[in-house]
Amino acid sequence: MNQPFWKFAAMWTLRTLAVATAPAWAAENIASYSNQMELETESPATWYRVDLPIGVSMSAAHADLRDLRVFNAEGETLPYAITTGTARYIQSRREVAGKLFPLYADDETSKEVAPDAGLRVRRDADGRVEIEFLPVPKPPPAPQRVLRGWLVDTGADFPLERLAIGWQTSVEGFYHFTVEASDNLEHWRRWAQGQIVHLSFDGETIRQDELRLPGGKARYLRLIWDEPWVANTVREVRLFGTATGSKQAPPIVWSELLSGEAVAGHEGEYIWRLPVSLPLVRARIPLTEDNTLAPVILSGRDFHPSGPKSATTELGETGRRRLRDALRGHTSRPTQTAPGETPWRVLARGVLYRLPGIALHDDELDLSSATVNQLRLQVDVAHGGNVFAHAAPKLALAVHAQQLTFLARGSRPYRLAWGKPDAKAAALPLSTLVPGAFGPEQLGRAHVAETTPVTAPVVDAPAAPDRKNQREKILLWAVLLVGVILLAAMAVNLLKTADKKPRQ
Repeated sequence: MNQPFWKFAAMWTLRTLAVATAPAWAAENIASYSNQMELETESPATWYRVDLPIGVSMSAAHADLRDLRVFNAEGETLPYAITTGTARYIQSRREVAGKLFPLYADDETSKEVAPDAGLRVRRDADGRVEIEFLPVPKPPPAPQRVLRGWLVDTGADFPLERLAIGWQTSVEGFYHFTVEASDNLEHWRRWAQGQIVHLSFDGETIRQDELRLPGGKARYLRLIWDEPWVANTVREVRLFGTATGSKQAPPIVWSELLSGEAVAGHEGEYIWRLPVSLPLVRARIPLTEDNTLAPVILSGRDFHPSGPKSATTELGETGRRRLRDALRGHTSRPTQTAPGETPWRVLARGVLYRLPGIALHDDELDLSSATVNQLRLQVDVAHGGNVFAHAAPKLALAVHAQQLTFLARGSRPYRLAWGKPDAKAAALPLSTLVPGAFGPEQLGRAHVAETTPVTAPVVDAPAAPDRKNQREKILLWAVLLVGVILLAAMAVNLLKTADKKPRQ
């Protein structure tokens, strides 16, 4: 036997081994995933869609959920896709600038307001109301009348979800106002109550000039301030909403309340560490006591330390000033970080308040889908006091709801598994998993069983081995044995060939 024969035999053996052992290497074992939940299906379907709890993202081994799998009762993995509502939200976003018309009252205490006499309200043939200035100039209002607010012609045909006020003032404070809505300028309904804020905090300026609206449609709004002089500072009003067929923004899912820790030596500073980086869209910090008001700055970062560090080291020791010192006019320097340390970036500035006497309550901050794994809250103790004392407040976080769509194959129950550090990405594009002829309404619904614990499964040994598995094991051992024999024979042949070569 010559060397080409041995080379051919070795290549054939290796190729046979690869083909024979491929199913064994490719097979996924549900026992290798640390977490799992049972999925309950509502009715027979080819594909099922399930809303993923935020707990899956919080306990996954990878932020992109590459370690997520779906198994059937036979232990086979099923094809799946993961989608979110973010893209739909961006496409449907709308923004308009409202037209402003002044509203006057007889004096500063009067609740009755009326537009300037120089305005004319008319209706067209279809009954639509229009507001316009008369072409001829009119004398200014009587001296005793005061500007109390603004009439806003929204011109919007979509649900209004947010209002932003452009205003200019150097006076610090909190300024309350009410929002009323109407479609005909005759019947007004109370819509919301909010406040705009201008403060100096940690060497920076906090300006809260936005208010969440109920999400309904309204052609006209009235903005009326408790302090009349504030109305003179308003320059513009912008309105935001969505113009899709749905009246609600893309759904979000909230986490449980998370515990943080106070930063030693820094009053009013707290940090939270997340188990994985998440694209956060909103944070909620519940206020437990009435008549509470807290100007805050919430920062975040995607931090991956090279070694263990203390909370004080992570936040940095230099470049900091007490909030009260900054508010008293001392020079403020930007927050510094140690060399190589991930810097903090501001995610939100705002004021949290719980004022039941005037029906004001807001404990949420918008975070614009920032991907972070650490959060830092700084409370302005000079303006509102340290409402959280020395214990870090509880914090809940929200992300855009993610949906998993999988192809049903094999027997129920189907199980969702995750938590494998060395797992490879296996999700398919939704367009590949589900043909374009099928819409979301044609997919079956599934949900996570509430009674299913998030624990690793207990794998029971089978009572009797399957015949097919026995045949596969026999074939595999036979191929391995033949390969060993061929490799041994090849080694012997090479040794004999080497002995026959003349020595130099």
